Amino acid sequence: MKIIVIGAGAWGTALAVSAARNPVGHHTVLWARDGVQAQAMDTARENARYLPGIPLPRALTVRGGDVDSLLDAVPQADLLVIATPVAGLRPTLELLRDARVPVGWLCKGFEPAQDPTVARPFGLMPHEIQRQVAPGLQAGALSGPSFAQEVARGQPTALVAASRQPPVRQALVEAFHGPTLRVYGNQDLVGVEVGGAVKNVLAIATGLADGLNLGLNARAALITRGLAEIARLGVALGAQPETFMGLSGLGDLVLTATGDLSRNRRVGLLLAEGKSLEQAVQSLGHVAEGVYSARTVLQRAHHLGVEMPITECVVGLLDGELKPVEAVAALMGRDPKGELL
Repeated sequence: MKIIVIGAGAWGTALAVSAARNPVGHHTVLWARDGVQAQAMDTARENARYLPGIPLPRALTVRGGDVDSLLDAVPQADLLVIATPVAGLRPTLELLRDARVPVGWLCKGFEPAQDPTVARPFGLMPHEIQRQVAPGLQAGALSGPSFAQEVARGQPTALVAASRQPPVRQALVEAFHGPTLRVYGNQDLVGVEVGGAVKNVLAIATGLADGLNLGLNARAALITRGLAEIARLGVALGAQPETFMGLSGLGDLVLTATGDLSRNRRVGLLLAEGKSLEQAVQSLGHVAEGVYSARTVLQRAHHLGVEMPITECVVGLLDGELKPVEAVAALMGRDPKGELL
């Protein structure tokens, strides 16, 4: 099987490394937008910028820079995987709109609103972007509780391959299921994408609580009530409720909200220290999707009449309208209500 992973950040590199190590013997190509970066990776056999210390297997080919060469390789591939941030998904899908092979993406989040003056002034989820710019593609998402470093090291991980189209689910499972990476199929693409996007926003809240030393009780409450927010929004968007009890819902939320490798949790920790949002983001050196998705998540919720108080406080915090202690006070000061409402 020939797999092309487009995007040489931490996640794209980790997934390409995992596929190249698979004893099935996949032919795996990692394509970087930056030709200089691609050359440096190929020479050093390491992604020193995004995944230092992880050797690239000999079976992994590194290419990059020339979009025409990528497009020339597409017809020979069996699977294309887009590993860009969500902001890069639209232009990449536009490039691949005529592809006749399954396309998967690793992007988690909502893109920024394209035009805030229109009647629906919010950004789209990945499958909505695909439906808008490349409706003819067979496409889906690969998501679930996973840090790139652990996948690249070969530590046990489970993911979900989500698509309404069986050939896409089958291709993603065949490409990445192996001795240390277990991949489950799921038809609920909407639910898997909502879980993967909103958990980043909620991880900022749990990082804030941990940074303020509010205790393990507070962390458990935020995770549990955060899951309720994810499910409410997901169901309103057409997702299946049971998806949020699985890997891309509860699993991904717990990992991102508590794991020390979580960039979104780190944002919350830094804000609790008194850092500005700009300082927090700059100190990461990588994209924290929750920072860019939070406002769109809240916009979608308001448009659908879905209540998301934790998300609302995170947005107030990111916009500078609330201080950390004020965000906590706003949540704790809400009127009592039934748990399942």
